[in-house]
Order: sequence, then structure tokens, then C-alpha cells
Amino acid sequence: MSADLCRPERSEGPALRSLPRIATLSLVTLLGACSWFTDFKEQPKHDPWESPADTIGMRGNPQFSVPVYGTLVPGYAVSRAAYPGVIDSMSSLPNPVPADARSLRNGRMYYSINCAVCHGDGGKANGPVTKYGLYVPPLMGASAEGRTDGYIWGMMRNGRGGMPSYNRIEEMDRWDVVNYVRGLQGKYQVATGPVGLPGETGDKVPGYTRMGPGRPSPYFKHVGSQADGTSGYAFPRAAATVAPAAPTDSAPGSVPPTTTVPKTGGER
Repeated sequence: MSADLCRPERSEGPALRSLPRIATLSLVTLLGACSWFTDFKEQPKHDPWESPADTIGMRGNPQFSVPVYGTLVPGYAVSRAAYPGVIDSMSSLPNPVPADARSLRNGRMYYSINCAVCHGDGGKANGPVTKYGLYVPPLMGASAEGRTDGYIWGMMRNGRGGMPSYNRIEEMDRWDVVNYVRGLQGKYQVATGPVGLPGETGDKVPGYTRMGPGRPSPYFKHVGSQADGTSGYAFPRAAATVAPAAPTDSAPGSVPPTTTVPKTGGER
């Protein structure tokens, strides 16, 4: 009798027999998870306001980046924590935006979109959320009216207590909201309620972002909601100078004098 006849038969168990099937299924799953099409349906992108801090690039900006028009309080200089001491430290900030018609209208749009749901259209703490038991401090009265412009601006920047941060309202636009709140308190004459009806766009909503990279190139002039507004911090608006006129008693046949305006660097 040969040795092969004496060797017992080896029986393959169920687990061993199923290995080829598991390997095939795994291969199909892995290949199906890969994208084999380049039709641009799925692309990497940066959503607005997706960054929680200045140290993390927002909208694809580099680390520690600031708006092209400069910033008064960058996140790496003053914390964005919702602590009373941090907000109090911004109380002395001066309001650089005059409360003109443009500022009050822009502030009204931002207020209606972001603030009225809690504080109410007139700042009387009667917004829709108060029906569900949420406490909202009024913007009227001695307590709120005694706060400085910088403090209110800092509250929107950082949030505090039950109020979240509204840093998504860009820096200069936040000063417009401060001016509008002062108008609700009686310092200026302002209208209340939304600027437009639901679904209206165009001039009934705030303009595009000034923080890029999706914003238009600013060159020397302001853009968006700040058009023809203040000059900002980084790009002060230069006063145009005109050359003095030449004497009128010029010789016959001479070329009449012309005035010149210095270039600002933003011309095309």
C-alpha cells in the first residue's frame, strides 16, 4: 500500500472555501468606491464662513490672513472667545463708520436677517424665538444704550451667553449694524422691518463679500455694500489735487492749460 493511500484526506472548512468569494466582493467594493469619471460633478471647494478661527484658512485664504482693506481687531491679536473680559476689552474701539443713509440702510438689512429673529424688528426683545422661552435682552433702555459702539461690535464678533458669534457679518458691515441699533434707540431716524419681501434680491439684500477670494478686485475703490463709504484702514482714500491754473494772459496761439490729477495706482 502506498503512502498516499495511508494519508488521511484534508477537508476544507466553510471559512476556507469562502475566501475567494470574500476577496472578490472586497475587490468589487473597493473599485466601486473610486471615482472613474472626471465630469466635474464633485469638486473641492471652500464654503463661506466654514473656518472657526483666523488661524485656519477661511475661503482658501492663507493662515493669519486679514481682509484686503485691513482689520481693526484680528483674531490673533484679540481672542474670539465669548468671555466678558474679552468683549469688554473692545469697548474702547472707535466707530469709524459715519451713520449716513448708506450705513443705516445696510445695517438695517443685516439686522433684519441676523438680529430681528431674537431682538425683534424694533429691538424690544420680542422676536419669534422668544415664544419658545428663550431669554433675549432688549436693545432699548439704559443698560443697552449705555454700552459703547465698540462693545456692541465686539458682542457681534464674539457672541456671549446665549448669543452666538455673528462674525459672518464682515467687519465694516458690523459697524453699520451698530449704527442701525443706535437708530433704533432713537439716536437716528430709521425705518424698521425687512427692506424687501421674502425672495427679493438685488438691492434688497447685502452685497457680496469683500474678504475674497470670490470678491471682485478692489483696486483703489470700495466695493459691495461699502461702495462710496468709508475709506477703511489699509487703503485711505487720497484727496485729488489739481494743478494751479496758468495765467489767462497767455500769448496768442498757445495751448490752453490743462489740469492733472495724480494717479492712485488703481487705474486700468
